[in-house]
Order: sequence, then structure tokens, then C-alpha cells
Amino acid sequence: MTTSASAVSEYLRAVLHRTRHSMDPPGFRIDWADQPWRHKVYPGVDRLPLPVDGTAPGGTLADTLWQPDATPPEAPLPLRSLAGMLRDSYGVLGRKVRVNGNHDDDVQGSFRHAHWFRGAAAGGGLYPCEIYWVVGPGGDVRPGVYHYAAPHHALRPLLAGNVAPRVRAALGDPPGSATGEQFLLVTVRFWKNAFKYNNFSYHCVTMDVGALLYTWVLWARAAGVALRTAFWFDEVALDDLLGLDPMVESALAVVPLPGPPGGSAAELTADTARVSRRPAERSRTVTRFPWLEEVHRSTLERATERPGESDFAAAAVGDPVGDGEVALPDPDSDALRTDLRDVLRARRSSFGLQAAEPPLAAADLATILATCGHGRHIPADFRGADGEPPLTRLAVFANHVAGVGSGAYLYSAGRHALVPVPGNPVNPFLQQHYVLDNYNLEQVAAVLVVLARTQAAVETVGARAYRAVNAEVGAVAQSAYLVSAALGVGCGVALGLDNIAFAERLGVAETQERPYLLLMIGHERAVQADVTDRFG
Repeated sequence: MTTSASAVSEYLRAVLHRTRHSMDPPGFRIDWADQPWRHKVYPGVDRLPLPVDGTAPGGTLADTLWQPDATPPEAPLPLRSLAGMLRDSYGVLGRKVRVNGNHDDDVQGSFRHAHWFRGAAAGGGLYPCEIYWVVGPGGDVRPGVYHYAAPHHALRPLLAGNVAPRVRAALGDPPGSATGEQFLLVTVRFWKNAFKYNNFSYHCVTMDVGALLYTWVLWARAAGVALRTAFWFDEVALDDLLGLDPMVESALAVVPLPGPPGGSAAELTADTARVSRRPAERSRTVTRFPWLEEVHRSTLERATERPGESDFAAAAVGDPVGDGEVALPDPDSDALRTDLRDVLRARRSSFGLQAAEPPLAAADLATILATCGHGRHIPADFRGADGEPPLTRLAVFANHVAGVGSGAYLYSAGRHALVPVPGNPVNPFLQQHYVLDNYNLEQVAAVLVVLARTQAAVETVGARAYRAVNAEVGAVAQSAYLVSAALGVGCGVALGLDNIAFAERLGVAETQERPYLLLMIGHERAVQADVTDRFG
């Protein structure tokens, strides 16, 4: 194992044991009064408004989940389509005021503490990612680098000139067959989450990246466009282009957009051109976390050595086997024939509002499991066209599911069935090993657990594999949110679990599979104090 892989492995072990041994630096306290801005601010940079009525994706959730990827068109993605995709995934879609199981009910009503919602999920941070658009010749705007200003639904022009060839050079052979000169770069500004989660934040935000990317995959597929993400590229070169210090903010993913090849070499901007604008920082004190930076630095090594699907074979997960298998109903695709834009606007977290009655229908559980299985195949540069290999699988703790006995199960995606895992009753186990107090897990109909063999991936592929696995975990979570919203079922995601205890109860402690997050699925209480104001 390389030194960089060892650093990530040590960090991963700490993440999995964090409920037993704190990851916090000694004396760490969250300074809510000095938290950073949720949205990046470039002082003095004009904004180019994007159309708020940008092109809709044009398909239902069912269409996007089960239709094959379209052939990338030769024409560039129109600006109205790009605007629609950005707004539906990461724009401000409305405001929520809701009494729930969190501890902020007394301040939600104030504008300063308002809850603004968006289409893509995140693990505790409202806007953990930043989005940059690099466009070359042939687009609807002048070539250059633009930052997406989410709260304004606008573009901030940061650099003029055609630097798209430099992005393509950083990618090497781009994923898929996209040949255009437009790219979406997803970065993470670490302090935006680290002020709250300290060293643990790197684990969170790498999942958040996957939730955003999967949202784009579904949206683009509904619009007839296939997107494929690059996780392996010359990250330092792209950070330099964007004017970023890689230990402060770094590009974690690149999505090539469709379009024709760029112009001639004469149109190229000098190799030394880079974004010179600097963002403003709200926090008076910005804390650097050496452990977080060490892990990130480790993932920068071998960043251009893109693995293939066979390289991940040792980390792939297979179907479980066992006695007493419980067959599940077929997924109800008709129930998912809801406009994708409507689903993205309906997505929300239950935050402890679920109730045992009425029980969850077995068909609803089956549909969520099947579609979460689809989320495991997020198109990426290390995968084949068939989306193989999957790096995660699901387990289920059934509490109140019609026709499914209370107990723990491993889900077989291949056979669409549940394999029982003998052991202690699910209650009081679930609540005893859930470390937060915003959910009563006995009331939740089903608790889904996302399992992954991340350690095996890091050992065989390298430290950067950690980010790829976490992105898949985030994609699975986003899939659960969207399908639950379409079904009218509550969904919540939590990372506050005793990972080791869950691994032991599910019988996977010896296989290097570890639980990464919980998906709480079930009907919500009928009577709620809830106000939602949607912006269009």
C-alpha cells in the first residue's frame, strides 16, 4: 500500500470509529456566529442573469431511471438547457419553515436563519459545492470561465478567453464520447463544511459531490443527453486555472458537456492565464485542519492514472446468499411517472417526522430499493458503458413494512429479493446505535443502510478511489430522496451511526464492507406544522 493510500485508510478507520473515538481536534467548538457564507461571493464581479424559466428536462423520473443513455449530440448544450439543469439541481428553489426533530425550530422563522432548499441533497451543508462552467468557441456566451451564483441564478464571468483546451488536456482522454469544448467543474471549498464538521467534513462533502452529479445525470438523460463524470484528471492544473489553493478549495469532478470540437490553435488563451479574482470570506477566523488537508493531498497523488473497471473488481460488491429469501414485488414504474422537475422541487428530508402508521407498502420499499440500485451505476470515467462495477450495496432493517417481517436483511439487486440476516431484534438495536436525537428509529418503517468496501478500493486502486466510492454513496442517497418524493413517502439521510455495530449486526464485519449512511424511509405524520414557499 502506498503512503497516500495508508493516510486515507487511517482516516477511513477514524471515520468508521468516530462515534466511539471523536475525530474533533481537542477543544473544537462550532462558532455559529462566525460561520462562512453559504454561497461564494466574488466582490466586484458582475452577474449575467440566467433564464429562470430555463428549459425543463422533459421527462419523468421513471424515464430517466430505466432508459438507456442517449448518444451525445454534436450540438452544444443550449444555454437555456444548462440554466434549467443548474437551477433544478443547485439553484434556490424555495424556502421551508417546518417544525421537526432538529434543534432550530425557534429560529427558522427569521430571515437570517431561513432554510432555503434545492434539488440535490447534501450531508449537513446547504451548498457545499461550487460550480464553474468553462466554455470554448461555439457556445451561447463568450469563451471563458464562469462561476454559477446559485442564490442569484446567474453566471459570474471570471476569465475571458478560450481555456477549454487546457481543461481537456488536464482530463487526458475524456470519459465517454463527448468531444465538445464545454465543461462543468465541481469544486469544494472545505471551510464551508469544516467549520461545522471539522476533520469529518471531507467524508461528507465527497458524498455531496456524488448527489449533485447524479442529479445532473438524471436531468440530462431526460433531456436526451448523456453525461459522464471524470474523477481522474490533473486536479492541480485545474485548481491553478481557477486560481485556487488546493488545500482551501479544489476541483473534485469534471463533467464534459456535448458539443463540436473547438476552434483553431490561434484562438487559444495563453497557458499562464488563470482566474485572478478572489472570493470574500465572511468568517473572521478560518481554521485549517491538517488531517483533512493530509487526506486531500493524498488523493491528489496519481490523479491522472485513470483506472479501468477491472481495477475496481477487488472492491466490487456481489449479491448476498442465504436461506429464507423474501421475494419483492416488481418496481412500480407507473408510480414514478412524475415530471422530474416536480420531483426535484418536492425532495425534502423528514427530520424525524416519520410515524409507524400506516405501514410502508412492500411495493414502495421494492421500488426504492430497485432505484437505489440504479444509483450505484453513476456514469464515470472508471466504469464501462454498462455502469459496472457497483461499489455499494444495500441492507434493510424492516420495522413496519406490510408483508415483510421485522428484521435485518441484505438486498439482492440481481434477484430483487431480501436475504434475512439472523440476530438480535431490530429494536432497540437501531436506536441504541444511532447517535443523534432527531429520529425515533422505532417509528421509521424501514432503515436502509448503504454498504461499501472502500478499504479494498483504496488498497487496490489508490487513495483517489475513496472519493469515487463516496460519490456513489451520495448518488444512492439522492436516488432514495427522489424516488421517495415521487411516491409520497418520507425520506431522511443520516451519518450519525455506530458503523462498527451496524457492520456486526449485518454480518459483514469480515468482508471489509462497512455501513456509510442510513436512509430512513416511511410515511410521515399526517398533522404537521409546515410551510413551503416554492419559487416557480
